[in-house]
Amino acid sequence: MPSQTFRTLFVVPRFRTERLPGWALVATPRFSRPRWTRTVPAMRLLRRTALASAFCCGLLALTGCPDKTAPGAPDASVAAVPEAPKTPPPTTFALRYQPLADAGTSDLAEISLEPGDKPLIQPTSSLELTASHGLRNYRVRLFDEAERAMVSDDVAEESDDKLVYRIVLPQPLKTGFSYTLVVDAQTGTAFTDTLGREVDELRTTFQIAGEKEKPAPAPAPSKKKKRR
Repeated sequence: MPSQTFRTLFVVPRFRTERLPGWALVATPRFSRPRWTRTVPAMRLLRRTALASAFCCGLLALTGCPDKTAPGAPDASVAAVPEAPKTPPPTTFALRYQPLADAGTSDLAEISLEPGDKPLIQPTSSLELTASHGLRNYRVRLFDEAERAMVSDDVAEESDDKLVYRIVLPQPLKTGFSYTLVVDAQTGTAFTDTLGREVDELRTTFQIAGEKEKPAPAPAPSKKKKRR
């Protein structure tokens, strides 16, 4: 065992003879290359491979870690500030009608409610008024040109978020005449929606297409016979 260790750690010189000019034979030592030096390149390659593998594993661990927060991501520990509730839009109205030509169907035509407009509509006996919110302390009436309230059969479907008010007339509206729809307060001077907000009064006028009907002539008075 000691001899083996000695041969591994130390290089044993070997002598060779050379002839020099003008000189006698001279023995010069020749050192043989130790065996362990042949494994140095392989060890270096193995060490570089191990370092490269460790670097790749570390990079994969960093990129694939689920706990790693992305740059610029919001901090979950900071409580989110609740948004202020949005104010609901004001209550609006829409008016539609069913032309006599479409009687028996669900097709309804729009009537403009723009201020100053006087839309021309087809003959009808059915109107439908809708509001975007429910109403409180309100009334709906239809007037003729003489400011007389029209007789009608009304049906209201009320809820907190909508109102559907239907007006069914016993006779179609007369052609050529104008009519005014009014939504105002039932009592007092103001009415509100279901959110407690005051709603502006609605007053809109429309005209029935066609020639204006002539009023029926008054019946002639009966002639009484004179007594003799």
